[in-house]
Amino acid sequence: MAHAHNKFQTRLASIAADMETVLAQVLPEPAGPQARIMEAMAYALLGGGKRLRPFLLIEAAHMLGAKNQGIWQAAAALECVHVYSLIHDDLPCMDDDDLRRGKLTLHKAYDEALAVLAGDALLTLAFEILAQDNVHPDAGIRLQLISDLAESSGTHGMIGGQVIDIYAGDGAQDEALITQLQALKTGALIHYSVLAGGRLAGATDFDLQNLSAYANALGLAFQIRDDILDVEGDSSVMGKRTNKDAGLGKATFVSIHGLEGAKQMAQDLGERAKSALKPYGENADILCSTVDFVLNRQK
Repeated sequence: MAHAHNKFQTRLASIAADMETVLAQVLPEPAGPQARIMEAMAYALLGGGKRLRPFLLIEAAHMLGAKNQGIWQAAAALECVHVYSLIHDDLPCMDDDDLRRGKLTLHKAYDEALAVLAGDALLTLAFEILAQDNVHPDAGIRLQLISDLAESSGTHGMIGGQVIDIYAGDGAQDEALITQLQALKTGALIHYSVLAGGRLAGATDFDLQNLSAYANALGLAFQIRDDILDVEGDSSVMGKRTNKDAGLGKATFVSIHGLEGAKQMAQDLGERAKSALKPYGENADILCSTVDFVLNRQK
């Protein structure tokens, strides 16, 4: 068990370090009178984060035998979308956070207008990256990745979940609605991460079905762990405020099921995620270890 944990931690740190290099390469160099926006993009994108979504994409592809450089480009595009969402989530009109990944949020380090524009620019950059032929030689695969990312991050994905989160009001006390909210807000991009890695590796329909089951269970477990950390996490470790949900009167899996009930629910989802990858044997070890990481993470 300790060996598997150490192998996973080493792999996670290695991919995060390599992703930093790739992300620096895809960013536009600060130049011209608009150089400030490029500096703001780099401030938000570089220098922190677990890079879990790129990690999932890369490891899903590796599990199915793919190792080409295009996987890293696709992972960079995905991280651009994720960071754009964090920038906008932190804004005063949204979650109004001062800290992200242990440093000042972008609107605090710069200003609100530039934060909005930097988020927009990162979202746009993601699709520019995916359109390039170095991602995959098959234009049909690249188009599928672009289409899937648009759906996963749009009104039927991450943005749709954010809208429910903000405007559902008292109706969000219903567990079914909260589950839908999290499947869109958090789960959709995690689902994309895993399936995109599969598509880049030439996954069969059988593979995609298994990857989808894994990703759906992992995504919900991830959000439940977030709810747990909001209650019992250490803000100095997490690099952001805790106890936000209770202060805002938001229903969570913890408020509905209690702390222990939420922990058990997350464990059950973790077992379901691992079960979906049984056909891949040892090749799935890293993705299975990712489940344990999500269930036990402290930030």
